[in-house]
Amino acid sequence: MTQPRTNLDWLLKQLADEVPLVRNVVVLSADGLRIAQHGTEPDTADRLAAACAGLQSLAAAVGHEFPFGDGRMRLVVIEMGGGFFYLMAAGARAYLAVLADEGVDAGLMGQRMRDLVARIGEHLTTPPRRSEPVV
Repeated sequence: MTQPRTNLDWLLKQLADEVPLVRNVVVLSADGLRIAQHGTEPDTADRLAAACAGLQSLAAAVGHEFPFGDGRMRLVVIEMGGGFFYLMAAGARAYLAVLADEGVDAGLMGQRMRDLVARIGEHLTTPPRRSEPVV
């Protein structure tokens, strides 16, 4: 699926340049559509975005089990053979996903992801999809 061109690409590249061992950076909507990417082909970014939508939904379901929490997912980190996966809420209905190789500085990664989200949060927010035609 072709996505509208965004001006986020250079910011995603900056994140990858600032944190050694970053492989891929993807911005996605809550329903799993790629908004922007760096370091990967569009098809790979689309698959990653679709998987992230399921993961954020699962994280939100788990979050509702905390009686005094707000049920919203803020950050998911998965360690795998070969590296790490990070998924961070980046505004209403938008997420920032990063794949990084083993040895990545987790503290630096979290800080740079938070900085990026704070700098461009309004650009990462995606409105809910409308089912009725827009006039």
